[in-house]
Amino acid sequence: MPSPGDRGVDLPEDYRPSADEEFMNPLQLEYFRKRLLQWKKDILNEAETTLAVLQSEPLREPDLNDRASSETDWSIELRTRDRQRKLISKIDAALHRIDDGEYGFCEVTGEPISLGRLEARPIATMTVEAQERHERQEKVSRDD
Repeated sequence: MPSPGDRGVDLPEDYRPSADEEFMNPLQLEYFRKRLLQWKKDILNEAETTLAVLQSEPLREPDLNDRASSETDWSIELRTRDRQRKLISKIDAALHRIDDGEYGFCEVTGEPISLGRLEARPIATMTVEAQERHERQEKVSRDD
C-alpha cells in the first residue's frame, strides 16, 4: 500500500528533468515535489537546532562586549530563521501548485517556466521575463 505523499511514481535515483520529455510529466512533478519536501525538511531541522542551542546556551554573558556579540549573533540567526519561515510558506505554496496541476507554469502568462529556472529556484512562480517586468514595474511605482 502506498504511503501518504507517495504519488505512485517510481523516480529513478539519478533522474533529472529534461527538455526532451513532456513538460511537467509525472516524473518531473515527483522530482520537484521531492526537492521541495527535502528543502523544507532541511530548513525545519536547522530551526530545531537553533532552538535547541538557544535553550541550552545562556544569553547573559558576564562581559558586556561578549554579551553584545552574542546578542548580535542571535539577532542575525533569528532574522535568518524568520526568512526561512517565509520560505517554508513559499515551498508549501509550490507543493499546492503541484497538487493543483499549476506547478511549472507562469502565474502571469501561463507559459512554462524553464526547467533551468525551476532547478535553480523550485519555488519560482513566473518566467524570467515576467519576473523582470514585474520588478521593473515595482521599481517604477516605488520611484513615483
